[in-house]
Amino acid sequence: MPRRLRLRRFTKSTDGATAVEFALIAAPFFALLFAILETGLVFIAQQTLQTATTQTARMIMTGQAQTANMSAAQFQQALCTNATALFSCSGLYVNVQTFSSFSTMTQMNPLQNGKFVSSNMNFTPGGPGDIVLVQAFYQWPVWLAPLGFDLSNMSGNSRLLMATAVFRNEPY
Repeated sequence: MPRRLRLRRFTKSTDGATAVEFALIAAPFFALLFAILETGLVFIAQQTLQTATTQTARMIMTGQAQTANMSAAQFQQALCTNATALFSCSGLYVNVQTFSSFSTMTQMNPLQNGKFVSSNMNFTPGGPGDIVLVQAFYQWPVWLAPLGFDLSNMSGNSRLLMATAVFRNEPY
């Protein structure tokens, strides 16, 4: 068989073309699929933490936490109960601060040099009419970083999830 004829047969052959095309597309496709799934998981976790924080903060706003003389650990456990099984209770951190006005309010940032510092957490639920800031923190593990897509904002492949509730306590 002449060389020219073999070359023509090789270029017109379609056996295995689908496998070759899939091999070229597979890596970017799966990287994009995993990035979408991980982003969705982070959004679900963030929304779950925000909902649990809002529900648990109502205990402070209505005076239930103050009249029951609730401690920071008890409030954290109530938050964990509202947060479902998505979170590990030992990884949830709560910061509750009272302010005299909305304009003087400052949120706490627990990240220092990319590491989480839990030593600055407060628990001051205030009294009737006080302005209260409730912050909940959780270090969510990030598994994949395909094609440079990385959701982590902390060292150790974690993303700090933060939920906030700001309100004025009711006159209980």
